[in-house]
Amino acid sequence: MQTTDRLAGVLAPVVTPFDRDLNPDGARLVRHCRWLLDNDVGLAVFGTNSEANSMSVAEKLDLLAQLVDAGIPPARMMPGTGCCALPDTVALTRAAVGAGCAGVLMLPPFYYKNVSDDGLYRSYAEVIERVGDERLRIYLYHIPPIANVPVTLTLIERLLRDYPGQIAGVKDSSGDWDNTRAMLECFQPDGFDVFCGSESFLLATLRAGGKGSITATANVSPAPIARLYRSYTDADADDQQAALDRTRGIFQNYVMIPGMKAVIAHYAGDPGWARVRPPLDECSGAERERLLAALAEVGFEMAGLG
Repeated sequence: MQTTDRLAGVLAPVVTPFDRDLNPDGARLVRHCRWLLDNDVGLAVFGTNSEANSMSVAEKLDLLAQLVDAGIPPARMMPGTGCCALPDTVALTRAAVGAGCAGVLMLPPFYYKNVSDDGLYRSYAEVIERVGDERLRIYLYHIPPIANVPVTLTLIERLLRDYPGQIAGVKDSSGDWDNTRAMLECFQPDGFDVFCGSESFLLATLRAGGKGSITATANVSPAPIARLYRSYTDADADDQQAALDRTRGIFQNYVMIPGMKAVIAHYAGDPGWARVRPPLDECSGAERERLLAALAEVGFEMAGLG
């Protein structure tokens, strides 16, 4: 049975490993998920940094089944299920709910641009009605720099009014603190859970009543990010945030997904981790060495990964 507890804390949009034929590698994924859980980080599998939109629905369904079969707790999972095609979103969402996942992270259908809030409302409503399961908890995914289709405050208000049991929260990856703050001020009192999309906003989000962060670099730096979540009221919280910002800043000098995979490959002693699906390119040798050297300067480590 699905847990009734809401997700909170730090979650990673878990990077997806691929084998030599560029098929998803379930065994590597299970190992990485276990390491993240050991570091107190939850699992937003099939997120942006999972290369989710480079994978088919069938591949994602298979990986979800492998994770559950391997004993990865669904109560710690928030799979990304938003696709451009409505039936694909329904199929993934239905499978996640059926597996007992605590929630789903749902992109708006993002191929068509300049769509109306009415059209987006109908899309989310159709998913909710077709899944037809009271256990469904949707976390809206606002990432206008990538999707170019915003989840507006007006849309959230309408969805919360009509589907208060299913619309659980949001991941705000706008990179705009004013927008995150507006979501908190408008909807947090109604039990709408706000997660920032980068740990750079984690301390501010928690101080304003937010629930945590769903952030790419939790894949590689889970323990320090989770520590700030647990201790954000401590005297050294601002120093912790500054340290997280330094590490995040290093990764942001590179293409994020290949950079993180190169670092995982290095610390795991597993070169296969560096593979990405086209159209992405792997880090070059020179890029990898510069990235690793910059991380070493700030005392970066991935204890227990290998």
